[in-house]
Amino acid sequence: MAFVFVGGIVGTLIRYGVERGLPAGPGDWPWATFAVNCVGTLILGALIAGLTAIGADTGWRLRTRLLLGVGFCGSLTTYSAFALESDRLLAGGDVGVGLGYVVGTVVAGLVCATVGFVVGRGLGDQVGAR
Repeated sequence: MAFVFVGGIVGTLIRYGVERGLPAGPGDWPWATFAVNCVGTLILGALIAGLTAIGADTGWRLRTRLLLGVGFCGSLTTYSAFALESDRLLAGGDVGVGLGYVVGTVVAGLVCATVGFVVGRGLGDQVGAR
């Protein structure tokens, strides 16, 4: 529980900082949420693939997954803000931006998770081969 808590605090503080640094006005693309969701999925894909490649989900691998995967990435990424911002864009009449944001976020998330997975798996295979 402590690992999830600590990772969650760090992820939340970073997300808060990014949101403050990249505020989106009405009708604007929500770059902060888009960025944290992409970075979070990239990290999570790499983490899970890498940890899986080097061994069972026990000991330090379990603690690392809880700290970084569940805690950090879980609080860094935000589906609720994505849903709210999408709704506000579409309901506010910014249909092009809203649809672009929805499709762009889903596609970018899949790409980031895939790239993370491939990189993490490659690194994990190298570490596991030692």
